[in-house]
Amino acid sequence: MLTRRDLLATSANGFGLLALSGLLAENAKAEIKPVPGALPARHFPAKAKNVIFCFMDGGVSHVDSFDPKPKLAELDGKSFTESKNPTANGNRLWLKSPWEFQPRGQSGMPVSNLFPHIAKCADDLAVIRSMKADLPIHSTGVLFLHTGSNNAGRPSLGSWVNYGLGSENSNLPGFVVLSFGVVPCGGLETFSNGFLPASHQATLFQADGTAIENIIPADKDARIQQTKLALLRSQNQAFSQTLGSNDAVESAIKNYEMAFRMQSLVPDVLDLSRETAATQALYGIDSKVDSQRLYGIQCLRARRLVESGVRFVEITCPPGASNGTWDQHGNLKKGHEKNALDTDQAIAGLITDLKARGLFEETLIVWAGEFGRTPHSSGRDGRDHHPEGFSVWLAGGGVKGGTVYGATDELGMQSVENICTMHDLHATILHLLGLDHERLTFRFSGRDFRLTDVHGHVVKQVVS
Repeated sequence: MLTRRDLLATSANGFGLLALSGLLAENAKAEIKPVPGALPARHFPAKAKNVIFCFMDGGVSHVDSFDPKPKLAELDGKSFTESKNPTANGNRLWLKSPWEFQPRGQSGMPVSNLFPHIAKCADDLAVIRSMKADLPIHSTGVLFLHTGSNNAGRPSLGSWVNYGLGSENSNLPGFVVLSFGVVPCGGLETFSNGFLPASHQATLFQADGTAIENIIPADKDARIQQTKLALLRSQNQAFSQTLGSNDAVESAIKNYEMAFRMQSLVPDVLDLSRETAATQALYGIDSKVDSQRLYGIQCLRARRLVESGVRFVEITCPPGASNGTWDQHGNLKKGHEKNALDTDQAIAGLITDLKARGLFEETLIVWAGEFGRTPHSSGRDGRDHHPEGFSVWLAGGGVKGGTVYGATDELGMQSVENICTMHDLHATILHLLGLDHERLTFRFSGRDFRLTDVHGHVVKQVVS
């Protein structure tokens, strides 16, 4: 008869193997933890190395840009009374697009006349027409687009990418936001590191002029500055030891050292006088329209930053119509045309320039706002917030160009085919960078967090 002692003795190796298999499985799912001084390993071979995020703040109208709806022309001016959108008040009427759509490129992708320059790049775009967000509110929508959460406190997409991959250039930050000093509707939490180490938060560069104030050292003798920095480092390290492991202090040390290394490099990287007149004209920097010129400067600076090893660059809307946002509840035609004028040529120029320099296939461009706009209106020249179905597009960095994925219904009211959530979009962006969204985690408050929370699927149909 087999006793309990005999059973345990003969099963010992089996328990050991079981424990080993559990450890190996846990290790396979382990979070990426960047090693100081070395670039972290990706989960699998990457399609893209860098990201340039063109944030279309305020919500571009999908039915006026990349999602044509002929049915709207049939119903134009007729009554619509079923809106449940809390921002859509008053008597509602269907509103056709003021712009014509035409098939573009070899793919025949329909693109509105609103974007004549981007339309020429149709074969490079993967347009997702079936995006779906949660709420028709700018603040939560902007946070959701950037962090995967409607609530503040989560890390931004750029922070997750920086945490997972780091910067290719130790003298430049991994996550840069080109800013005009305007705080987005989601607040500065939009660009926050959240609970990730503070060294992964966005570094804000001024979109025009001097990128960072006071970057030039006060001490002309570099040795004096290095001595001061060494003293500051020793004081911070001593303070950190009295507190135990403290991210705030450690990140402050890293930030001072980064600022020291950036002194000579940042002015050179962002010096657009090094670019030819033809390149500057490609981006529209020679425009007499100031907001168009400023957006061109951002796009060209973004190219120079990723070319220099910055992992994630976000471009923001310049001051202009509706304070630079696409939020046209009224004056839709005038406002959208102004915003398109500002951004269209520069973004197309960015695609063209990246191709010419052999950087397009390794640079992922993301063009997205927080939601779309209603196919109906309380007047005859405006649209309201619409998270139920809208369009974004990706280009470069392993994206299958000339692709249209998903669909809204015949009026653009609801995403009905291959619905794509923000979590799906984030999972796809990480996938193109060689990161598994389920394995890029960070332990905080007793649980493992990730950008996509417990959701998200890679949209493989837009991946080449």
